[in-house]
Amino acid sequence: MSPDPRTALSVNVNKIAVLRNSRGGNEPDVVRAAATCLQAGAHGITVHPRPDARHISAEDVLALDALCRTHQVELNIEGNPFAAPRPGYPGLLALCRATRPAQVTLVPDGDGQLTSDHGFDFQHDNQQLAELIAAFKALGSRVSLFVDADNPLLEHAAQVGADRIELYTGPYAAAYEQGNPDTSLALFAEAARRAAGVGLGINAGHDLSQYNLTAFLRQVPAVQEVSIGHALISEALYDGLHNTVQAYLAAINAAY
Repeated sequence: MSPDPRTALSVNVNKIAVLRNSRGGNEPDVVRAAATCLQAGAHGITVHPRPDARHISAEDVLALDALCRTHQVELNIEGNPFAAPRPGYPGLLALCRATRPAQVTLVPDGDGQLTSDHGFDFQHDNQQLAELIAAFKALGSRVSLFVDADNPLLEHAAQVGADRIELYTGPYAAAYEQGNPDTSLALFAEAARRAAGVGLGINAGHDLSQYNLTAFLRQVPAVQEVSIGHALISEALYDGLHNTVQAYLAAINAAY
């Protein structure tokens, strides 16, 4: 039986943790929310533990790892591999050693960044990146690098040992919102073809929503996974988490 060619949906549950942390305690429960997403048909769960623990904590990562193993789905842990360990944050590599996630997505965000908004430029730290990627792959994890679609050195992701790239889709979402996505879609489609040409798999994420997702997947070839959090959790406030996850799955299916 051949694998399903459709794009996998990994739900980022960071925003559930933001809401919980704003009040303290354990409500809303991040693990229960993630379980609801999986029961609705999501293919995996994404988290981005940050050094300041503004949302997902190290304890959450361990609990979500156990959940994903129970459901036999992928856990995708995002983070900056260069961020130093500190109290409450053991570091990305240490978290991955404790969980051995199916996928690690490396993102070059600083401690004070509100959200990830750019990819690696491959003009600096390539040797250190290659060493870190090798360490993550030694755990049995697939490694994806966050990359801008217009990066002229995009192919270097393969040279430093990555298995996939995650295309930063914020610019596409902005173009779609403004009503002129065609130029952006062409850029992303070309980036995907360039990545595939050097053997890289293709993920995508950031500001994707159920309204702009189908158009993106129709034009950008061979996207294997989308990681969606902010829009999905926001929309779930109106329609419910189960229904919203199913709406995203329908948006994916509509592209094929």
